[in-house]
Amino acid sequence: MDSYAPLLEKTRVLQPSIQRLAVISVFSKLRSSSERLGPDSDPGREAISFCLSADSVAVVDQSVRELCRLVLDSVLDVSRGLLELQSALEGSHPKFVSLFVKGLGFLIRFGYERKGGNWKFNTSENHPFVRILSSRIEVQTELLHQVLLFMAHKRRFGIVGVCEFLEPFVKFAILRIPFTDSASSLFLRELISSIASLCCSFRHEVLPVFRLFICCLKYIPGKNLDGDRNLSCIVKTLVDAYTIWMRDLVGTGLELTEVHMLGVQLVDTVLSLYTAPHVQAAEQELVIEPLKHLLTFQRDLGLPYVPELSSVVLSLVVMLAKSNAEHEELSILKFLHFLLLWKSQNGSTFIRDAANPSDELLLLFPIVVLMSSPSKSVKGAASKVLSIIENVLLKLAKASKTEVCIHDGDPPLSRAGSVVFRLILQLWHQNHYPTSTSFLRVASSRRNGIEETDHQPRSWASLLREHAQWVLDRRKTSASLSLSQEIPVLLGAIACVLVIHPSLGSDAIDILAATGVMDPKMAVPLLLAVLYYSNIFSRKDNPCRNALPKLLSLLPSLASQPVMVPLVVQTITPMLRKDVKGLLYATAIRLLCKTWEINDRAFSSLQDVLRPKGFVDFISERNICISMAATIRDVCRRHPDRGVDLILSVQASIESQDSAVRALGFQSLSHLCEADVIDFYTAWGVIEKHAQSITMNPSLAHSLCVLLGWGAMDAEAYPEDAEKVLKILWEIASFVQMTHDFQWTKARVSALSALGQYEVSFIKENISDLDGNYAKLLFSETNPEILRALEDLLIKIIMHEHTFRRRNVKEKKVPVSKIEKLLDVIPQVIFPSGKGMNIRELPGAALLCLSFSPRSLNHGASKGFHDLHGQYEDAFKEIVASLQLSRNIAIALISLQSMKSFMRRWMRANIIFIDATAADISSDKTSKAASKILKSLVHMAEETLPRCAENIALALGALCAVLPAAVHNIKATASKFLLDWLFKYEHEHLQWTAGISLGLISSSLHATDHKQKFQNISGLLEVLCSSKSTFVKGACGVGLGFSCQDLLTRAEVSENPIIGSETHRNQEERFVGRIAKILASILVRFLHTSSDILDSLSALFPVFKEDNVTSFSQLSDDNSEDFDDDIWGIAGLIIGLGLSVGAIYRTGRKDAVLKIKDLIISWVPHAYSLKQISGSSMDISERAFSVGACLALPVVINFCQKMELFDYREVDHLIKGFKELISELLDVKKSGAFHTSLLIASCIGAGETLGCVLNEGIHPIDVEPIKSLLELFRTCYSGLHPPVVHFGGMLGVVNALGAGAGNLVYSHPLPRTPQTNSEEKEISYVSGPLLSSLIFTQHLTPVVQEIFLIAQNNKDHRLQLYAAWAISIFRNYMWSRGTLSLTSDIQPDNSHRKLASHSVSEDAMVSELAQWMKNLKLPEAGGSLNIGTVATILRCMSRAPRLPALDWGATIRRLMKQEALREECFRLSLAHASQHDELLAFLDDLSELSRFNALELNLQSCMLCHLGDMMRIFSGSRTEKLLDDMSHFITSLSSNQVYNTDQKSFLRVSCWNGLRQCLDETSLESSSEYISKIEKCMELLFAFLPVASHSPYAAEETSVVKEWSEAVLCLEKSRQDWLYDFLLVSSFDSVDRNVELQAELMRKIHAKAKLARNGSIPSTELGRLKSIIFNCEPSGMWNVLVEVVAALQHTDGGVRRKWLIEAVEISCISRYPSTALLFVGLLSGMCCEYMPFLTLDRSMVLKDMAVTVTSLLSDPDWQVIGQTFVSNLWNSMGRIYSFATGPGDDDDTSASSQPLAESERDSAPLLLKVMHYICVAFREHLPLEKQLRLAAMAIS
Repeated sequence: MDSYAPLLEKTRVLQPSIQRLAVISVFSKLRSSSERLGPDSDPGREAISFCLSADSVAVVDQSVRELCRLVLDSVLDVSRGLLELQSALEGSHPKFVSLFVKGLGFLIRFGYERKGGNWKFNTSENHPFVRILSSRIEVQTELLHQVLLFMAHKRRFGIVGVCEFLEPFVKFAILRIPFTDSASSLFLRELISSIASLCCSFRHEVLPVFRLFICCLKYIPGKNLDGDRNLSCIVKTLVDAYTIWMRDLVGTGLELTEVHMLGVQLVDTVLSLYTAPHVQAAEQELVIEPLKHLLTFQRDLGLPYVPELSSVVLSLVVMLAKSNAEHEELSILKFLHFLLLWKSQNGSTFIRDAANPSDELLLLFPIVVLMSSPSKSVKGAASKVLSIIENVLLKLAKASKTEVCIHDGDPPLSRAGSVVFRLILQLWHQNHYPTSTSFLRVASSRRNGIEETDHQPRSWASLLREHAQWVLDRRKTSASLSLSQEIPVLLGAIACVLVIHPSLGSDAIDILAATGVMDPKMAVPLLLAVLYYSNIFSRKDNPCRNALPKLLSLLPSLASQPVMVPLVVQTITPMLRKDVKGLLYATAIRLLCKTWEINDRAFSSLQDVLRPKGFVDFISERNICISMAATIRDVCRRHPDRGVDLILSVQASIESQDSAVRALGFQSLSHLCEADVIDFYTAWGVIEKHAQSITMNPSLAHSLCVLLGWGAMDAEAYPEDAEKVLKILWEIASFVQMTHDFQWTKARVSALSALGQYEVSFIKENISDLDGNYAKLLFSETNPEILRALEDLLIKIIMHEHTFRRRNVKEKKVPVSKIEKLLDVIPQVIFPSGKGMNIRELPGAALLCLSFSPRSLNHGASKGFHDLHGQYEDAFKEIVASLQLSRNIAIALISLQSMKSFMRRWMRANIIFIDATAADISSDKTSKAASKILKSLVHMAEETLPRCAENIALALGALCAVLPAAVHNIKATASKFLLDWLFKYEHEHLQWTAGISLGLISSSLHATDHKQKFQNISGLLEVLCSSKSTFVKGACGVGLGFSCQDLLTRAEVSENPIIGSETHRNQEERFVGRIAKILASILVRFLHTSSDILDSLSALFPVFKEDNVTSFSQLSDDNSEDFDDDIWGIAGLIIGLGLSVGAIYRTGRKDAVLKIKDLIISWVPHAYSLKQISGSSMDISERAFSVGACLALPVVINFCQKMELFDYREVDHLIKGFKELISELLDVKKSGAFHTSLLIASCIGAGETLGCVLNEGIHPIDVEPIKSLLELFRTCYSGLHPPVVHFGGMLGVVNALGAGAGNLVYSHPLPRTPQTNSEEKEISYVSGPLLSSLIFTQHLTPVVQEIFLIAQNNKDHRLQLYAAWAISIFRNYMWSRGTLSLTSDIQPDNSHRKLASHSVSEDAMVSELAQWMKNLKLPEAGGSLNIGTVATILRCMSRAPRLPALDWGATIRRLMKQEALREECFRLSLAHASQHDELLAFLDDLSELSRFNALELNLQSCMLCHLGDMMRIFSGSRTEKLLDDMSHFITSLSSNQVYNTDQKSFLRVSCWNGLRQCLDETSLESSSEYISKIEKCMELLFAFLPVASHSPYAAEETSVVKEWSEAVLCLEKSRQDWLYDFLLVSSFDSVDRNVELQAELMRKIHAKAKLARNGSIPSTELGRLKSIIFNCEPSGMWNVLVEVVAALQHTDGGVRRKWLIEAVEISCISRYPSTALLFVGLLSGMCCEYMPFLTLDRSMVLKDMAVTVTSLLSDPDWQVIGQTFVSNLWNSMGRIYSFATGPGDDDDTSASSQPLAESERDSAPLLLKVMHYICVAFREHLPLEKQLRLAAMAIS
């Protein structure tokens, strides 16, 4: 500084010229000095600072000049020069401010020029003009001048660049206003005014300047009076500048389009500021006037009306709806009048306006509202606007509706007006706008509390009505609830446009009514709207005239406010003058009635109109009379006391000659009788004469029936009158002359309904033979509606008969037939006391009839019990020693069946002995008794002959078969013993019976004893493949067939399957495949000829490693000549194949079962199937297969008919084939082994086939073939044949009767004794057991007697043996009901079922219906079936408390063949299965998994829906199996190829429904095993719930909504701890998750949201998921977010506000901020006032945030979170802005947040727009520096 001291000292001289020279010297030295003393050195800086801070004006002035020269000469940087001057400015005296500002202005201009017009600053605060303005208030005047100089001098670099340079400064000048004094506002106005004035001097460069101002307008504060005045002044300035500029441009003749659009943009921008929901502007007319002036100037210049002015009109609509001040309304109306005139005078008709609603139509209702204003000037202005709108309205009403709507494009962000107009377009062009895309649908959940379960589409109008009612209810309960006045007005505006829509007019009127409900102040405007539209609709050329009645119906709703009643009545009264048209008069009466319904104050006016004299005065005006009568009826219905006041008018209507008026009169009287204000029988005495001859008029009959129903109350007090009433009702109900007439149908239904009101006993007393006549009417009726009415009355009759049934009456003794008497004495006849030797002579009969008891022993009681076991043991030794099996598998199976009966009695005897000696539990008793028998059998086997050993092996199997499954130790021991015999290849007599018994034991093992079962089957397979004996192969085949009975009978659902492990079910499926494949392969070997069916059957099953194909080559290749010796071996293989069909079916190979059926049928001679099967021609080798085919066929047929795989035509063909086969065998006189074997097998097979078909009762059979077969059987046992053939004939007879000789797989139901008093006519078909038919019982009695006599005759001991055995088998079958269980606790007691059935009287209605169903002749028997009648009867029987004794199993199975009755059959079975075993067995078969899978879709669904009912009637183990089957079905459903997606969803819905019923039926505490299985099913189902990732909530298909709804209802019933554990969502990194995890996540969140929405779980459970929800990718979260928002509707405001804040906070750190912001849009849309107008679409939700969020944060309840919300939103926006504008690596994000996902880049632009708009709208919550950064953001 010392170097400059002398020069600086001279600046202190008082002479200005010397001071200036001193300053020049200082700066010259600075310029020429070295770096040590240059400007950048410390001495240089001090010298410059000294000069600039001097007190002399000359020094400071010269210093500024010299500093600028240094910068100009590049000695100093511009930034350094600006810094020096700025520093001096901030510390200088006010008199020097202008000098410094001038210097700064010069440097700014120089710097801008040096930068080439591209001078940018990183922040607004660094802008030189901003620094000057922010330094001190004195700078404003000179700064303004410098800004203008800058623009004037630098526009040569381009005015666009100049505007870009000035933009931060202008925005700063605006934003600083709230932080400074009023001078800032003045400076801003002067700045804009000065710039605008300057621009007028260079008119060709004004556009960028105006764009700058328009861009900055949104930052001008406008939330208070000063802000509004600032804005209005600025707008006025801009408008003035614009008009001057435009005037100059017009003179030049340049293109004005862009300038024209700029003016429209200015107007639109300004108005958008005033219509924003968060702005409550005052003095709007100060802005409206200049804007109107601008557009007026454009019009005067001849510029056209442009489509962009549409948004201006929409803004004015909103402003008009919000306005309260008269002067504002007037200014807006004038503005609108100008715009509409301009549009109409300009002749501009846009394409869209031809058949689409235009924006000005929204003005209709707001204008109508203003027509009620007290101001004449407002009404005058409104009428002018209305006249113009009316023309547009009429044009739209007449326009063609076929033109396509052309959308001009949506605005970047929504406004209040655009949202409303968008909704109008959607409603107009989509007719019934899909309400699923409306926020109203989600909002409706808060009213209903749960999502709609009917899933029927609802109109937008209905949802709005519901919302309006909710608003009204909330307003009554909460005084703080406020609603902005514009919302009802805007809703009314929509309605007034839609009124003229051809299909939505009715809905539009409903919207108007909802508007009145929402805001009572709308009542008068609505009245004016009704009058206005009434005037329009009354015109002849108006196409909407049909909407007039609906429009007038709006009048009564306005009477809800008492003050409106006189106005409404006054409006209606002119239509009640006598000189008006009849139709109008009638309409007025109805309107007056509706008005009274809403407000009773109108009754006096209504009563005057309804005088009785009116029916006389208007007798020629039918419409008026009908209207009066209908009104009287409505009064009587709604207010009976008021109806009594009109009783004379009621009488007058009944006395009218017009039938319609009389009918209405009857209805009126019925309402009075219903309310008991008029006595029915008193009134009946007056009107009885008018109730005659009513059968000529159905409508009159209907009304009379409704009235007569109320006579039931006092019927017994007036019996004579009541009898007349009942006869009239019955006459109408039974009127069948016009069955298809709708009116008569309605009358008959009402008659039946009225009859149902009377006591059944009273009806029976007064209507002769009610039951018979009613049944006759029911059986002949075909109309479904009448059938339904008949059903209701029929159920009442059935219930009455049950309630008043005779009790404690001795049960009628059932007659005993001769056959039963014969069977009863068989044991005494065959085994008379003292003749024990008969045991050895008749071993077969002894097995079935011989029985010992302590009473039969000649010892004391204790000793007798002890010897009981010994007696059975000795008897059995004699039996096995004499019973000969003769290498005959058929005889072996019959013996095995007989031994089961013997073992059962032996077991029971041992249990009795154990009971007498010890007190053991049941399982120990059974095990001890069995162990004792087993030891005896094993001891016998060790010391016995080969023939005895064969029988003992069978006895071991029989013993295990009768034991409970739990006695596994005995069965394991027996299996081990028999397996040892099985592998003794040198002892064939041990192998073959051991093989059969092992198979039988395998089928009776416990469900968990897999090891023993698999060991037995493996042994049988090994011997089958390796044995060289054909006979042993056959026995092993039978054993394997028995083993198949218990394979795949349980569905296995593994909880945690081990990878690579094989479940037991998979092993069983492998065994089934191996068995079928090996049997088929061996049969192919024996056949020696090609068989396409066997080959294809073998190919259906895979080859397994353990079945080495080479082992088949080791089989003995027997010649066909050797087959006669071992014919029964081949028969055993075929029987085994037939027995395996059930297991094969359970593998899902239905086609394999059909192939086996066809194959076996093809092997029966003369019994080929209907279709010729390739490779089935009978040759020598194939004949050997016929024996086995005859025996296996009944098993296959029985299974196929239960599975509905058998046609009734095949039955007739088989019976005929057997008849021909037996006839041929009897005619051919041969005695060879094959001939004998075939004759025996054909008799047994024919009888068994006939018995299984008839006992099931499914297929009717012609009578003649049955009689022929029975005669052939008689020929066999009465002719000269070998004794064994006699045995075959006898077995044919007893099998035809159902005995099932040789059948160990299934049992036939016992026949019911035919009623002796039943008149059975000659029949041609039989569809039930032969013994249930009276005719066949008489025919069969001599046949059974013959066999009985042969059994008594001991001349031929061999023949006696077989006869006694056959008759004993039949006896055992008939007496088998009580002998199936060993102990009373193994099987439930059925005594209650017998009592329940027998307690039904024979003359009861339910018995008559049951008998009718039994005798029903189906189409296959040549009858015709009325499906509707049968379905009705089935429904009635389902609801009957009890059913009579009948073969219900056969009846139901027969009806199941009719597709339309299948579901009703199932329901009936379900209702009565607990009382009828055959129905329970039917349900058991039907619910078997393999059978269930084959059912049709509707029946599957029905069964699934009734899972809970099936659980209630099934036993515990069967219930567990049912639930396991359901788990397997659910799992397999996803891979089902038969059903489409909707059908699968339909079944899953049924599953959810059924599981919910299961949870209702099951006790959560006592049935943990069931609950766990139910929950397992729920878990499997939950995994298949659809997750819609991209479709909006609106577009969800009905099936998806229904499935979720049922799932949630089911989850609600589950245990809370399980539910919480199952729906637990663990936090995980969204980057690493896969698609399956994301789907599971969305399902669980979706489910929790729905459960919280229904109140099943607290909302806090949902709140714990916030971080997870908002960190998920948005593409799959739309539905979840919607559901969460729907759930939050049930929470209080504090919870919703917390969700909103936390969502914005999470968006600041989430990888997917768009998810959180989408939720913000949804929640704000749901909670704001504009919710009814919003569209539930993803892109729309984001755009609408400009309306929804601003509206929400303006609500007083939500303003408390404004500061926090906007602050967090600013942070989130900054993060997204950095991501969008950066290189993409998100370098600027804070370390605490995650980097944004790349998928967010697509949504970033829209998000930034809406977030920027919201932050600007609520910028007062941000500090100035953030506001400046906000304004500096380049948001395109």
